[in-house]
Amino acid sequence: MKVSTKGRYGLTIMIELAKNYGEGPISLKSIATTHSLSEHYLEQLIAPLRNSGFVKSVRGAYGGYVLADEPANITAGDIIRTLEGPISPVEGLENEAPPQKELWIRIRDAVRNVLDHTTIEDLANYTEEGESDAYMFYI
Repeated sequence: MKVSTKGRYGLTIMIELAKNYGEGPISLKSIATTHSLSEHYLEQLIAPLRNSGFVKSVRGAYGGYVLADEPANITAGDIIRTLEGPISPVEGLENEAPPQKELWIRIRDAVRNVLDHTTIEDLANYTEEGESDAYMFYI
């Protein structure tokens, strides 16, 4: 299974909205500028996310998009399925020999497990090991 730019950029949108959850709408232009992405492409990705109920649009001069639910209630799997379709390493499992079929099912289930147990909140709060937001002083 390969996640295309649709899934990757869709997660980027959702992570940015999660980072600003409760602080008002964010424009796609600001997300595009921050991550050096095409605003036009992000506009194409936001429609299925809105139609699936993951984001809401806010009109007006200070409008943009906000998450429709708390970041802890939206998983990476939700977003990938919305933008990429079903999660499957291969198509046509019914035509596979039993050993290969079992392997593909196990791989599919492992990927689903990771995506379905990783929330947008987890991704928004991610920091690399050893990275700290503040200086630590010892006396």
